[in-house]
Amino acid sequence: MKRPIGNYCIPSSAYVHIPFCRRRCYYCDFPISVVGDGKKGDNFSPIQEYVEVICDEINITKSFCQPLETIFFGGGTPSLLSVGQLSRILDTLEQKLGIVANAEVSIEMDPGTFDLEQVQGYKSLGVNRVSLGVQAFQDDLLQLCGRSHDVSDIYKAVNTLHQAGIINFSIDLISGLPHQTLEQWQTSLETGITISPTHISSYDLVVEPVTAFGRYYQPGYAPLPTDETAAQMYRMAQQLISISGYEHYEISNYAKPGYQCIHNRVYWENRPYYGFGMGATSYLEGQRFTRPRTRNEYYQWVLSFQGHSIENQGIDTSNQDCLLETLMLRFRLTEGVNLLTLSQQFGQETVEKLLIYLQPYQKLGWVEFLNPKGVVTPFSNNQKLPIEGYLRLTDPEGFLFSNTVLSTLFSKLSNSISMEC
Repeated sequence: MKRPIGNYCIPSSAYVHIPFCRRRCYYCDFPISVVGDGKKGDNFSPIQEYVEVICDEINITKSFCQPLETIFFGGGTPSLLSVGQLSRILDTLEQKLGIVANAEVSIEMDPGTFDLEQVQGYKSLGVNRVSLGVQAFQDDLLQLCGRSHDVSDIYKAVNTLHQAGIINFSIDLISGLPHQTLEQWQTSLETGITISPTHISSYDLVVEPVTAFGRYYQPGYAPLPTDETAAQMYRMAQQLISISGYEHYEISNYAKPGYQCIHNRVYWENRPYYGFGMGATSYLEGQRFTRPRTRNEYYQWVLSFQGHSIENQGIDTSNQDCLLETLMLRFRLTEGVNLLTLSQQFGQETVEKLLIYLQPYQKLGWVEFLNPKGVVTPFSNNQKLPIEGYLRLTDPEGFLFSNTVLSTLFSKLSNSISMEC
């Protein structure tokens, strides 16, 4: 249990954004900086300069005196960091915030961007979880996405992780790609399962307007799969991965027992966390704040705090926003929303409304109630309160229609929320 600070919990997780990539993938709208192909080292000035600035930000950030339990290096392609550069950041985090001995330290890595010596160096620094950006097991689809690796690089990367003794690694896969068939998706799933990672993330392509795909393709039209085909891909992933010994614990994530991503659960449970680096978001003392999305603007922002501590920059999260965020994030998890906790935080009236608004979706088989004994039972708005148990989306149909369910909740829930977030 995290210790409260005022009405908030003390953060014990940190996200660190490393924006550098060899090239920009055609579906990517993340804040990144393209540095081209070739191995980067300690003397590569753009990355080295960024490392120093992000360490400056860490050093002038307010500390809440609880050591970090999870650290996640995302990007971008964090595996473009040298061992020395990663060490510099981790040392700064340790000195400023502290890191517990058994902390989960995750890093995103792309095939073709690291070797055995580098991974061994990362491991010696405390990295114990790797998220490998696979995306597909077809060279033509990888090329179509603008990825810098091919299928042979994937197998080399997995072999390198095994040689380095990295047991806990995840692979990312994307469905709904242009020209992607159900047969190709099935092959990617089955091949990924055969590799036997401890964790699999299966994402459905979202075509963002500012990306290359956003310029090339219109959602709902060929060569993108139809909505029905995309739904079939989701159901296929849920079936194939689940029967292979993985727990479907979050709408897009599967893990072998004991290997859920602890860091990402911080987000889904709407708990506070530090964010560092270009474009990174932090959630501290009830405030969310996103840093500038370009390097120069980010550098100037950090420089503007020279000589004094960075304080929260965001707007206080209102009770209504906090409720909606909690529902949106918790419904991503297989266990769903704890109704007793929700009642204690936002009042029994909120739970009553929730039961009323979700009854139509119970009839459709998209929402269900799990009692304290773990048994699925019907729910109604006239149940005796407070209610103990979980309200959750069904798997896979409820997850498939989660946007519809959440849209209803967002439009109908009123502002009459009496408890602070």
